[in-house]
Amino acid sequence: MAKITKEAALRYHSQGKPGKIEVVPTKPYRTQSDLSLAYSPGVAEPCLEIEKNPQDAYKYTAKGNLVAVISNGTAVLGLGDIGAMAGKPVMEGKGLLFKIYGGIDVFDIEVNEKDPDKFIEAVKAIAPTFGGINLEDIKAPECFEIERRLKEELDIPVMHDDQHGTAIISSAGLLNALQVAGKKIEDVKIVVNGAGAAAISCTKLYEALGATHENIIMLDSKGVISTSRNDLNETKRYFATAREDIHTLEEAVRGADVFLGLSKGNVLTQDMIRSMADHPIVFALANPVPEISYEDAMSARPDVLMSTGRSDYPNQINNVIGFPYIFRGALDVAATAINEEMKLAAVHAIADLAKLPVPDVVNEAYQVNNFTFGPDYFIPKPVDPRLITEVSMAVARAAMESGVARKPIADWEEYRQHLKELMGQESKLTRQLRETARRNPQRVVFAEGIHPNMLKAAVEAKAEGICHPILLGNDEAIEKLAKELELNLEGIEIVNLRHPNEAVRRERYARIFSEKRAREGVTYEEANDKMFERNYFGMMMVETGEADAFITGLYTKYSNTIKVAKEVIGIRPCYQHFGTMHILNSKKGTFFLADTLINRHPDTETLTDIARLSEETVRFFNQTPVMAMLSYSNFGADTSGSPVQVHEAVAQLQAENPDWYIDGEMQVNFALNKELRDKKYPFTRLKGKDVNTLIFPNLSAANASYQLLQAMDNDAEFIGPIQMGLNKPIHFTDFESSVHDIVNLTAVAVIDAIVEKKKKCNCKS
Repeated sequence: MAKITKEAALRYHSQGKPGKIEVVPTKPYRTQSDLSLAYSPGVAEPCLEIEKNPQDAYKYTAKGNLVAVISNGTAVLGLGDIGAMAGKPVMEGKGLLFKIYGGIDVFDIEVNEKDPDKFIEAVKAIAPTFGGINLEDIKAPECFEIERRLKEELDIPVMHDDQHGTAIISSAGLLNALQVAGKKIEDVKIVVNGAGAAAISCTKLYEALGATHENIIMLDSKGVISTSRNDLNETKRYFATAREDIHTLEEAVRGADVFLGLSKGNVLTQDMIRSMADHPIVFALANPVPEISYEDAMSARPDVLMSTGRSDYPNQINNVIGFPYIFRGALDVAATAINEEMKLAAVHAIADLAKLPVPDVVNEAYQVNNFTFGPDYFIPKPVDPRLITEVSMAVARAAMESGVARKPIADWEEYRQHLKELMGQESKLTRQLRETARRNPQRVVFAEGIHPNMLKAAVEAKAEGICHPILLGNDEAIEKLAKELELNLEGIEIVNLRHPNEAVRRERYARIFSEKRAREGVTYEEANDKMFERNYFGMMMVETGEADAFITGLYTKYSNTIKVAKEVIGIRPCYQHFGTMHILNSKKGTFFLADTLINRHPDTETLTDIARLSEETVRFFNQTPVMAMLSYSNFGADTSGSPVQVHEAVAQLQAENPDWYIDGEMQVNFALNKELRDKKYPFTRLKGKDVNTLIFPNLSAANASYQLLQAMDNDAEFIGPIQMGLNKPIHFTDFESSVHDIVNLTAVAVIDAIVEKKKKCNCKS
């Protein structure tokens, strides 16, 4: 992990708009009508409804998705009591994590008050604003009383994350580490070094999971907490041991199974670890310097199961694995509290997730082939996209079962999809595509079977029931790669097109192809040579009906693939050209962009075909096309160059299709801003309509636009490129396509194949 310098940290927080979070409007505000609804007089109506029924605040305001991150700055990170104002960057950072991982909005509140009673009163006074309260960086023992009272006196979820976040994540890690070590929680001896808020909460949760109280030894800065000491507060006294034979950390860890460190760096030595039981579990969570370094621990005991709070070592215990999803589940059922049942549900959900096959996005983030449950991976990674569904759903369910949910969830599958869509993992369109494909899976040929992403996508598509995959490539190499990636190839056909066993099929394909292209100079011998190339061979499988769809492009140049597609498959007879489209799913809606791949300098005839193909393709996705044909000028303002071709194409299309919503040429800002467009050009056929389809004047504009949007909007989802106009379902990937992208495109290809089998060419000649 790169070293963070002081200069880089200060520059990060100060550059541009200072700080890390901002408030963003969620309703229209451009017109006077919008403002009248947002404020006076329209705002009076929801106010009156909330006055009659306070719970309607969840319906008419942001309360149900708003959490307060509140601190008095008395225990900030490893910095100690630095004051409320100095702790603000941390609270803003916590707000950022809530948003990016859980989709939860946050106001950070820094309260300049150390007196627990006054602090509690301040929090209670502002509590009506929020759906939940995350207490942060408040020192012990005051934090225990503050949390206890606020939980008793408020009817919204309250959680001190420094206590319970670490407890939940480390408990999940402990359960799994014990499983790897072959030990039972009720039998193991546990040493806890540190007696602050996090240590106390962790240990209590371990007991709730089955750890035996007598098997736990806790130490503070003065040594072992024992019944012989008279300097203990009530919280520490609960963990006091009656044993008189141990006084130091060295004595305590001898023969111990588990070490939990929430203290300070470099207090656990290699000799101490050597003295522990077989397969010792060491959670050295002091940050940034752990109680013992990962390297020293592994050197002393190669059988150690090790966790730290650092991201540059395996099994990081990171609170971000828990708090966004715990609050997400609590908010979604309008819970009155975060109780023990909900915390335990989060523990088991996190622990169980680590035992499941790891998504490709996680492997890519950490640049490994495959994480597998075991010594180096027994806690999920913070980037695992399944945390939002698995943990949030478990917490919400526990809230309902324990009686603290005010808004029960009726349809769990619908809730799962809502969570995926909330975080941009899946859109309604993506889900519809995959569900449609699953109803009638087709035979899909994957050209580059030896490419890891394509191999993973084929396996995932098979597992989801989207298609019956056929992989092209060397069977031995594919099977070796699948073994390395721990992929199950059962039920997946592999075709080694260069194998002698495929000679008869290659010759048959060559004969069919050469006869089809004979008057274009293609000989049988030339065709036979081409059948050793995966694109020719795979497309011939589709052409002859031995497969239903074909996906290629991870290794091959587009220009070559396009050439092969024209030769083998051909363009549909009702068109002279074919093209591609990208679909953009964004917070502003779904947009269809064409042509993003094929036609470099389209003339009027080509633009007409692209628009006709786009109209048909958008309807293929069950949407009504509202098409803007783009240029750098508006409606004939420029009488030379590409605007003329666009202008002519629009005139032809409007004359042929009087019921189509299509117009141009126009600049993109007029296409996407109907108020601006309708005011300046009231004659437009698109009046009052929201454009969803953008036809670009050339390949440079289209390709640059979609790639610019893709690079600038991390929350947007792109599907494509989707081919339009070929005789059979042949689809191209981008060379940088992820597994998720390829699976989405596979679903499109399957639906394309289904439609292809049913349709007749119904376009105008």
